[in-house]
Amino acid sequence: MNYRSVADLNKAIKKWIPTLPHDLDLIVGIPRSGMLVAALIALYLNVPFTDVTGLVEGRILATGRRPLAKPKELNKTFLNILVVDDSVNSGKEMQRVKAILEAARLPHKIYYAAVYVAPEGLQNVDFWYEIVDPPRVFEWNLMHHGIIMHSCVDLDGVLCRDPTQEENDDGPKYEHFLKSVPPLVIPTYPIGWIVTARLEKYRHLTEEWLQRHGIRYNELIMLDLPNMKIRQLLGIHAQFKASVYQSVNAALFIESSRKQAIEICKLAKRPVFCFETGEMFNPNFAEFSYTLWSKFLTEARRDPVKALGKAIRYVKKRMKSYKIKARLFLRGRINAI
Repeated sequence: MNYRSVADLNKAIKKWIPTLPHDLDLIVGIPRSGMLVAALIALYLNVPFTDVTGLVEGRILATGRRPLAKPKELNKTFLNILVVDDSVNSGKEMQRVKAILEAARLPHKIYYAAVYVAPEGLQNVDFWYEIVDPPRVFEWNLMHHGIIMHSCVDLDGVLCRDPTQEENDDGPKYEHFLKSVPPLVIPTYPIGWIVTARLEKYRHLTEEWLQRHGIRYNELIMLDLPNMKIRQLLGIHAQFKASVYQSVNAALFIESSRKQAIEICKLAKRPVFCFETGEMFNPNFAEFSYTLWSKFLTEARRDPVKALGKAIRYVKKRMKSYKIKARLFLRGRINAI
């Protein structure tokens, strides 16, 4: 699963800008995700930006008090414009936008660009930053992407916040939490499988809450144990979720806890997105992280001081390796870090 976070997008844009035309007067975002890209590029270049309709109608978005490097007028004969989206897959949306702007017969030089493109979308853009093959998902639209229909999604910590220690009494306070907690996100598409360590005895309250907030789903799978104490004693949250993930053959698991996300990924050998940190864990990384962490904990129990020293040396060694690779990259000796 190819994944890019908001932080990845920002880093990509900063590296991409020097390769774009240097005489851009206006950045145009293709709604909605392209507006995020357009805003960042416009801010870094200190030029105005607008959306596709604004370009056709001759208006730009408000710019605040900061003086702009470029004039605000759109009636300049040779205005250089960059029309940008976050990604291009098949290229249908970019083709639709091109048709709109061509029909408007605007007197401007217009470039078309996207940060991320699939190989089949390359012919639709003048500039791109990175080729990202499907399957791919982006942090900024994951919960409103069609992949949700084929995904397992955790409930507490994703669709709503986790209960506090006081609320989590397996009694009246917890029931009040289940009834009154506000949603964190309401996915656009129906969720394939909501997989939660909530106890089966709370199914009725959970289903009522989901219906009340308009959260659609195919199936709600809960942990069938008598009470919270037994659940805590067994500690099988990740094992339970991983087994469901494998049995339903979902495309992705969206988990709230980073620790559980890594363990689910290791057990299911499938990608897991951590909603809490915005990280995507793929099987190879999860296996490495889990093994490394387990080894560190084992050594820490025997000799904490020695284990800490080894951990510090490991981090220093990795940093040194990255610096060497960076120097080689800058000298042109290798193509990628």
